[in-house]
Amino acid sequence: MPVVSVFRATVRRTALPELCVVAVAAVLVLVSAAGAMPGLAVVALAGAAGSTLAGVRLSRLAAGPEVPTAGPSGGRLARRRAARPRRAAALLHAAVVIAGLSVAVLPLVTVGGRPAAALAGLAGTAGLLAGGLFSLPRRVEPSARMRRRRLLDGVAAGAALVLTAWLLLPYAGVSSRVRLIAAVAVGVLAVAVLAALTGPHRHSGVTRCRAGAGLTLLALTLLAALPTEVGQAALVAVAPLVIGVLLTAAGVRRVVETDSEPPPAATAIWPRVVVPAAGVVLATVHHLQSGRLPDRTTVLLALAVVPALVARELLDTGPETTPTPVGRPTPSPGAPTTGGQPTTPASVTPTPTGPQSTPDLAAAVVEESVPSGRAALLRALAARSQSAGGTLLVVDLHLTELPGMAVRDDMVAEAVRRARAVTTPEDEVVDLTGSGFAVVTGAGSLLAYALGARLLAALNRPYEVSGAVLRSRASIGLAELAQGRPEDVLRQAELARRRATQLGRDRIEWYDAYLEEQLVRRLDLERELPGAVARGELDLVYQPVVGLGDRLPVGTEALLRWRSPVLGTVFPAELLPVAEDLDVIGELDAWVLDRACRQVAEWSVGGRRLRMGVNVTVRELISPDFVPRTAAVLAAYGVAPNQLVVEVAEPRVGAELSTVVARLAGLRSMGILTALDDFRVEQASLSQLRRLPIDLLKVGPEVTEAGGERPLLDVVVTVADRLGVEVVADKLESAHQVEAAGRAGFRYGQGYELARPATAERVEAYFEDFPSAFR
Repeated sequence: MPVVSVFRATVRRTALPELCVVAVAAVLVLVSAAGAMPGLAVVALAGAAGSTLAGVRLSRLAAGPEVPTAGPSGGRLARRRAARPRRAAALLHAAVVIAGLSVAVLPLVTVGGRPAAALAGLAGTAGLLAGGLFSLPRRVEPSARMRRRRLLDGVAAGAALVLTAWLLLPYAGVSSRVRLIAAVAVGVLAVAVLAALTGPHRHSGVTRCRAGAGLTLLALTLLAALPTEVGQAALVAVAPLVIGVLLTAAGVRRVVETDSEPPPAATAIWPRVVVPAAGVVLATVHHLQSGRLPDRTTVLLALAVVPALVARELLDTGPETTPTPVGRPTPSPGAPTTGGQPTTPASVTPTPTGPQSTPDLAAAVVEESVPSGRAALLRALAARSQSAGGTLLVVDLHLTELPGMAVRDDMVAEAVRRARAVTTPEDEVVDLTGSGFAVVTGAGSLLAYALGARLLAALNRPYEVSGAVLRSRASIGLAELAQGRPEDVLRQAELARRRATQLGRDRIEWYDAYLEEQLVRRLDLERELPGAVARGELDLVYQPVVGLGDRLPVGTEALLRWRSPVLGTVFPAELLPVAEDLDVIGELDAWVLDRACRQVAEWSVGGRRLRMGVNVTVRELISPDFVPRTAAVLAAYGVAPNQLVVEVAEPRVGAELSTVVARLAGLRSMGILTALDDFRVEQASLSQLRRLPIDLLKVGPEVTEAGGERPLLDVVVTVADRLGVEVVADKLESAHQVEAAGRAGFRYGQGYELARPATAERVEAYFEDFPSAFR
């Protein structure tokens, strides 16, 4: 079956062909550098090899089966959206073919016709690449302020890279106008690739496509800009050309097949600063060593960097603040808004948001004095910023108990007293009644962070007030006073404080621009997630579990995806923390269980018997009605209990161990299989393993490959064997990890190297290759 062949090629493909092409290109470059082969011939051979492999990859993706849409699909718009990645693969396939043909014909045309041939190839490739990239799924655009900041960052880095290209491009036989145009093109493409490879979405398939397209165009631009007698100078185009076409194909493959776009990561700042600066320095040294003095164009290009840097600083310190998004929910009590003006009601009553919620101190104290406290803080910030600068620390206190109002007031007073005890006389402590307090210090970043650490240690000690013993968990946000107006500095410190709270409290966080972008993203998630189940936006993909000895599948695991029309595909690592905070995790768990059981029932028609793993949060597992609800779902779809595997993460069971043991025992008494996920090789985990009634134990590759932990790993395998527990090696992403898991004694494995997550239709087609595996 075509579907089966495409799926198997997807789940078992390795990067060996790509590595071979890169190695061959490197060898050809070395041979040409030694004078044994013309430079254009090397470009032609390397470009043809890379484009051929990339073309084969993209043609398979373009001809692959249509991926079903999530939710209530079937409409014309949904079908168009599902076909976009395959249409992009077709356009990008044509683009890499044109690029390969363009470089392949260069050694065959006359010397005078080479620039025209290179320009024609560049134009054709650029058009097809633009169409392909436009067809790829697009992410939600950032805020206007963030777009302006990125634009100015790109202009500053781009001006430096244009200057670098101007100094390095050959000047003999090339007019100044053509050389300048080529330098601008090279600089723009280089900064686009740099931004893609260092941005928060640099690991996504779309970004890889963009980076690959930029590198391909960069190589063709260099070939078009070189003089007619290119010689060995053409070798500079080999690396961007080969890597560009291969990276483009890899990016499309990730978009079309893997369904594993990662959440945003922190922007890699240092390459954006170091690469342009190092390029300018090295190019200037080369220019001077060649005996040439700076001309007027060089001076103008060097001066062009200055306005962008000045505008960037003005944007950071200017009066603009981030607008509060329309329709976003009001932050939780004690959390700042994104507009810089926190809500300050006359009084706030604690309102728990879930079974495990405890009130913030900000939600339990009368706030009639907040305006005066805030005004005093703003005056202190204004006075400090006009002198020597410094740092603002905003401290939020979170009570782990729920005492009376008078006791809370005494506790607040004690916290302020402790803060004054660890600060210097020059530091100002401002009591922000209802939201903790703030410290304005003249210390720089390093000393301010040390002050924050002292505050955490002092504030987290138990409080003995009014005959009661209380405990708090503090969160501290820091912002430099040089960041702008007092209102902006306060907003930034509160954003950092909120981030510290989200990450678990007892920590210190600095403000930065990416932090603000993350918090805006968080607000978007909080706004869109409620009602996602009712709107039909949730989806499941399935990843097979196979035997490491015979490579036969024994079951599959259901993995949740949120296909938001506003935010794109959201994965569990980003989705579940928000769901827990909004108290909708139970609704999500119930939907996953119902949909997974319905799917395994459909697969069981015809006598096929397979396991279906379902991840369940500890919070949902310990709910009193979880066991009977699970039994009711199995009965509704006619699924045998031993076909369901309930998986719970080991790091989270410790706090509720006794209740978790009882629930797992109840599931096993019904015949339902139980699994412990994310198992860690530690003594505490081993003691829990003996108590937990489980059937499967899942561990990651870091455990199977941990040489220093080998004796303990042998104990795990031995104990699991004595307890009758099957061991599964999870997250296997390379052949080396699969071999290590087999040597360690694991019977089953799961991961990208064995089979990637895919839609139900593709997994069912994959199962057709193993007609007797589940019977």
